[in-house]
Amino acid sequence: MPWCEQCAKFWTPSSMTPEGACPTCGRVLPRAETPAAGGAGPAGSAVGDGADGGEPGDGSPRTKLSGADLREMAGDEGRAPWHFKLMVVALVLYLGWRLVDLVMAILR
Repeated sequence: MPWCEQCAKFWTPSSMTPEGACPTCGRVLPRAETPAAGGAGPAGSAVGDGADGGEPGDGSPRTKLSGADLREMAGDEGRAPWHFKLMVVALVLYLGWRLVDLVMAILR
């Protein structure tokens, strides 16, 4: 799909003007090759050829990432925020108290 740098938006060929220009700013946009036609994707990555488990021409990348690679790519942003951890601790304490309360009610 053609990308307009000025508008920061992808445009479908049917939404562009007949001359191939952006409908918002009027800049003529280059026609992009579609991944199904065997071209490169938007990031320049190669498209799937069926050898990686995906369908041929489905646009899937040829390389597979392991869990360690994904954790390395995420870095510090991949960690759970402190308030999520606090909510998990609060949930465990609440459910623990409810369990104690249930056992005390049964024993009465």
